[in-house]
Amino acid sequence: MVALTIGLAVLVGVTLGLLGGGGSILTVPLLAYVAGLDAKHAIATSLLVVSVTSAVGAVAHARAGRVQWRTGLVFGLAGMAGAYAGGVLSRSIPGTALLIGFAVIMIATAAAMLRGRKEVGGEPPRSLPVLKMLMQGLAVGLVTGLVGAGGGFLVVPALALLGGLPMPIAIGTALVVIAMNSLAGLAGYLSAVHIDWRLAAAVTAAALIGGLVGARLTAFVNPAALRKAFGWFVLAMASVILGEEVHPVFGIAAAGLTAVAAGMTFMCIRYAHCPLRRVASRYRVAAAA
Repeated sequence: MVALTIGLAVLVGVTLGLLGGGGSILTVPLLAYVAGLDAKHAIATSLLVVSVTSAVGAVAHARAGRVQWRTGLVFGLAGMAGAYAGGVLSRSIPGTALLIGFAVIMIATAAAMLRGRKEVGGEPPRSLPVLKMLMQGLAVGLVTGLVGAGGGFLVVPALALLGGLPMPIAIGTALVVIAMNSLAGLAGYLSAVHIDWRLAAAVTAAALIGGLVGARLTAFVNPAALRKAFGWFVLAMASVILGEEVHPVFGIAAAGLTAVAAGMTFMCIRYAHCPLRRVASRYRVAAAA
């Protein structure tokens, strides 16, 4: 199982390299259901993996001038406080509840991937909304510390909208924030959770290698199409977690809804007759009336 875990960690890294993010959302399920770690050990180990992989990615973006340090540090320091608090707070929360919360984050991440990234931001605002960034950074950090998700789907839009950053710089700056948040969340867990450092190091190394491979494959794939496909896959994985932690019937129902939604979306892309278009048209007519 360790060999399988490491092999799948390479695939997680490939996804990170291809998409520039998102792959870390699979690290907790990988560690919990393949490596056999309990929920809190899986989350703590995931925080280590995410912090290292994000830091390595941030270095590459910083060399290319795609990191806004002032904005990133304001957001990141608030996030670190929230992440540490989340890691400490997790001690009193059952592992099952943490995994259910993680499944909810997976669903939100998948929705963000399926919606796609929009170019927002541009010229930095005249005055940085420090209070808003501190509050949102604290909230994102709390989520990171509790369930081990990097929160990139929240950090990137926040930096683009609140910090006024162009999308490439928002992505690079977000990696700095995610690395800081994950490290602080890990610190919150370490006082109560013992990490298998050998396994953590092996998974981290595998993810880094996969990330390098994925980065080289970006010229051969359509990132937008891959991001949407990965979004559907994340939804399917969330169904597995809900089935394991809540009830199998609940997981089957969630998987069924995901399959139906994916099928309807595929029909709308490939064929002229689309039920979703008819529903949207009726809604627009009703709204206009």
